Amino acid sequence: MSLTLPLLLLLLLLLTTIITTTTTTPLPSPSPSPSSSYPYGFSYHIDCGSPTNTTDPFNTTWLSDRYFSGGATSIVSEPLLFQHPHEKTLRFFPTSSGKKNCYTLPLPPSSSTSSAHRRFLLRTFVVYDNYDGKAHPPSFDVSVRSTIVFSWRSPWPSSLSRRGAYSDLLASSPSDADAVPVCFYSFATDPPVISSLELFSVDPNSYDAASTATTDIVLVNYGRLSCGSGQWGPGFSADSDRFGRSWQADSDYRTANSDKFVAVSTKYGIKGTDQKPNYFPEKLYQTAVTTAEEEGGVIEYELSVDAKLDYLLWLHFAEIEGKVRKAGERVFDVWVNGENLTRIDIYRSVGGFAAYTWHHTVKNLSSSALSVKFKGVKGAPLICGVENYALVPNDPSTVPQQAVAMKALKDSLRIPERMGWNGDPCAPTNWDAWEGVTCRMSKDNTGLVISQIDLGSQGLKGDISDQISLLSDLVSLNLSSNSLMGEIPNGLGQKSLIHLDLSNNQLTGSIPDSIASSSLKLVFDSHIIDVRFGIVGHGKATEGKEKVKLICINFGLITAFAAELELPYHIKKSCHIFVKKGLLNGNLLEGRVPEELYSIGVHGGAIDLSSNKGLCGVPTLPSCPIFWENGRLSTQGKIAIGLSCFFVFCVVVLLVFVFIRRRRNDYDFALPHELTFLQQVVQYSWKEHLKIDKSSVAITELVEQENALAAKRNRYQRQKSLMLLEMESQHAKGLVASPYTQQ
Repeated sequence: MSLTLPLLLLLLLLLTTIITTTTTTPLPSPSPSPSSSYPYGFSYHIDCGSPTNTTDPFNTTWLSDRYFSGGATSIVSEPLLFQHPHEKTLRFFPTSSGKKNCYTLPLPPSSSTSSAHRRFLLRTFVVYDNYDGKAHPPSFDVSVRSTIVFSWRSPWPSSLSRRGAYSDLLASSPSDADAVPVCFYSFATDPPVISSLELFSVDPNSYDAASTATTDIVLVNYGRLSCGSGQWGPGFSADSDRFGRSWQADSDYRTANSDKFVAVSTKYGIKGTDQKPNYFPEKLYQTAVTTAEEEGGVIEYELSVDAKLDYLLWLHFAEIEGKVRKAGERVFDVWVNGENLTRIDIYRSVGGFAAYTWHHTVKNLSSSALSVKFKGVKGAPLICGVENYALVPNDPSTVPQQAVAMKALKDSLRIPERMGWNGDPCAPTNWDAWEGVTCRMSKDNTGLVISQIDLGSQGLKGDISDQISLLSDLVSLNLSSNSLMGEIPNGLGQKSLIHLDLSNNQLTGSIPDSIASSSLKLVFDSHIIDVRFGIVGHGKATEGKEKVKLICINFGLITAFAAELELPYHIKKSCHIFVKKGLLNGNLLEGRVPEELYSIGVHGGAIDLSSNKGLCGVPTLPSCPIFWENGRLSTQGKIAIGLSCFFVFCVVVLLVFVFIRRRRNDYDFALPHELTFLQQVVQYSWKEHLKIDKSSVAITELVEQENALAAKRNRYQRQKSLMLLEMESQHAKGLVASPYTQQ
């Protein structure tokens, strides 16, 4: 009985629920659960200027300041105005750090094998708040990879200067790239500032990348609105967005032309959200704006834009009002800058409580305002969200191989921080290249190449990296009057080098063959090039019999020697003429000077090899030792040593042969052993007897013994002479040696 009552109550509750459900608006289907294996979850957040890691109220970990090239740190003047710790600190880049400074943000290894690019969202927070007490917000540009994406110009609006602003973009990088450079370029003496940097890895196919060619374009956010709600997203609320997108309230962007609006919302799930490739969050479609007008209402937004750019407009809709239950009950048109582009019927497209998007590329703007209007045709219009992205074409970057070479040269030459050798050596093209570096477009127009390096008298104390040989388009190199050591790299100036000045350093070793074989010694066909108008012609300019290479440089990119040639006036006016030049004086070089290099001076160029005590082999220099060249044995020396060794070997072999032959004919007829022994005994006896017994009898006995020994010796000598004569006679007849020959 005790169990029956609870069961009856439970059945009654279920019956009541069913009856209640059948008398209300039908519920939408539950939204699919987010993918548990989101493959692009890599992200990190850098608190610029902070020495420690922190965690914000939304459980986001902020890393201490890192990955920067230089600069200094500070805090805002009014910290209490800011809600989050990462908004209160900043890094600034004074002129002592150079005009160009960068954060190099590392990327994880690519997890996709099917895409040649990967995409990321980058968000920055910039604030001034008079941190330096000068009341002068700085002017500077910000670039990602090689493309300028944000420009800050003084004076800033007071609210922006005091409270700062977030900016974000979507960009791509090659799948094999290991880092993303975010660089800051100062104008005049203004130090750029940055308060935080955030990077989120996103789907490379997002925002219709294939059809909009956005892999070669940066999408810079010019407005991301969530209609009918306040600001939300990572960093502003606990609501999530896979891409790290933050969404602004739309109220500040609605115009006076809009009818009285009504904000609507729902807690029901929305189908089709949080799905690849865009992963739009469900919360975006749970709020919307419509009009109080039942028929023909108008909602209009106005977004600030740069009229020089094109824009990708992305609109978000969901039928979240239960009163619309079939197609045709809500129909409205979308107008952009006065042009009717499409007609929307959300329910017909996806049904109720389901996400629907539409996007369009806006081109050829004539003003700095972009108008987006929704006009009701049947029922009131409804909009959930608006995104507007500027399509910023990627600027050309330095050819990768040459960028690697320049970074190696930066390290080997120990370039000081004040020169600002950070990021891409040549890009963005709107900025100056690295100090002392001149770039141009490659012949195939695929990237920028290094054409000139001028670092004379910069106090450099390193050496010249071997990777300078990768600069295959280098025309002029000036590293004079520094304190460079080490040898001249063997691959320097293989083809293109015309002007070389390495004078007044401490370089050692020999002059490499690559310099002798470079354009310093070649005869040129002229290429007449105008920087303003591209290649304007080809021709040959001659002075006597020598051809000279012409490069037109209206803006003074290269200063070279002038020559009086019979050329048209307009070419003379716009061109400087390169004369071959090589200055290597004032070093510690040694070895033979290649004749081809010396011939530069003979044929009208300039060559200076003075103050190198070890150089030799050309007029005005000492003669080179025959067997010593370039600090090592010459080829002739090696040959001479080889021949000498061979001669000595032959002499040794001959002597050994003669020695063996002579030993075979060497007959040893020394006294027999017993005679030698008797002689020694007699001599010993003489001494002993004379000591002991000096009588005549003893002396007589010793004399007799000695006489007997002498007789035996004489008899032996006669036998020896006879035997020697006989053996020589036999040897002359070709007989073998006597068995008595000593072996």
